[in-house]
Parts: sequence; structure tokens; C-alpha cells
Amino acid sequence: MVAITAVLGDITEQDVDAVVNAANNQMRGGGGVDGAIHRAGGPAILKDCIARFPNGLPTGDAGWTTAGNMPAQWVIHTVGPNYRAGQKDRALLQSCYKRSLGVADELGAEIVAFPLISAGIYGWPLDDAIDVAISTIAKTPTSVDDAVIVVRDPGILDVVESRLP
Repeated sequence: MVAITAVLGDITEQDVDAVVNAANNQMRGGGGVDGAIHRAGGPAILKDCIARFPNGLPTGDAGWTTAGNMPAQWVIHTVGPNYRAGQKDRALLQSCYKRSLGVADELGAEIVAFPLISAGIYGWPLDDAIDVAISTIAKTPTSVDDAVIVVRDPGILDVVESRLP
């Protein structure tokens, strides 16, 4: 069973096997976590995205690239639902976590850092985003040993920690 923890910090600086990127469908970089990962990892990530995902990825799916200049070895890109644009199907958000763990298993990643997918610029309600993250990671069969939820706000960290199993 995967251990779930939460930390306050920058996902691009985590010393883990893989970081999960809350990407957009085009897989070409963007704002929020996606922009931060592309900036920190450098051009190798975009080059790998173009080669691996010439047509992007559908919402709820995931795939991997190099992590470029980051401490992690891989970036697992997952396309979260855009709540503000009307993508309110909770199953899509759950799929992001399930598919990310599946990709982590394929890579042999033991420690994976997750953001709260879709909770930023895509506007997923924070309370539900936290619940989906924790419950889906906890219930998904995986070989990952540790899932680390990385947040940038101390208040959000307190909420996440209070809900951990």
C-alpha cells in the first residue's frame, strides 16, 4: 500500500523519482504547475513532449518525459479537467491520479510527487480536489511506495495533512 504524505514546497525541487505535471491537452507547456515544470526542467521536456505526444493527450490520460534539469528522473504529464471550462466529471480527475500511478509503475518509480491536479488555474473546488487526490491515490493498486502531495500554501498543507489516512 502506498504511503501518502504532504509537504510544503516547490514540486520542481522535490528529490523524487517522478513529478506529476498538471498539463494541458497540447502538451507544450503552459501556466501554473505546467509552466513551472517546463521552466525548471528546461527545453529537454518540451522536446520530449513534442516527440512523444505529437497530438497531445486527452483529458484524464497521462504519459512521461524526461525531467530535464530537475532532481527527478521523470515527469509524468497528466491532463486534468478544466472545471472553469465545464469539465466537471469527477471521474476525469480520478483518472489523472490512476493513470499517473500506472505510468509510474511502468517506469519503476518508487517515490512520486503530485500537485493537486486541476485545483489551480483549472478551478476545481479545492476541498474536492484534495478528497479526490487522497482517496484515489489510496485506493489505486500501485507499486509506488511513497506519494507526496506538494502544496505551496501552509493553510492548504494543514487541510491536506488533516485528511491523510
